[in-house]
Amino acid sequence: MTVKHFTPEGMLQPTPYHHVAVGTGSKHIHVSGQVARNADGTPVAVGDLAGQVAQALRNTALGLRGAGATFADVLRLTFYVTKWSPEKIDDFMTGVETVADEIGLRLPMAPASLIGVDHLFEPDVLVEVEATAVLD
Repeated sequence: MTVKHFTPEGMLQPTPYHHVAVGTGSKHIHVSGQVARNADGTPVAVGDLAGQVAQALRNTALGLRGAGATFADVLRLTFYVTKWSPEKIDDFMTGVETVADEIGLRLPMAPASLIGVDHLFEPDVLVEVEATAVLD
């Protein structure tokens, strides 16, 4: 296995992600920011953070699969969420948990950051997901 996820003793727990990932492969995969859009550009789950998180992760899975990878190969995820506040965590995690089995996203996730931003590239986009993976 090229990626090992873990959380060393003494680091904050519980969290929905591991704190550390070690990759030993030589093929690096970077999936650009994915949003809640269908392949034809049609917006999905407008105004629904949970639904947008789920769709953005589905699109991330497609990008990984296109490179021959899965979420098991992911070293790091970065989530950008518009107008973030701690009260949104339940909706955010609902989106993650709703789609996890469908796309092979193990929980806890790979190391992840959630970054609050004022806005993304279109007004209806509530979340964007980037992934970095490694293969042998």
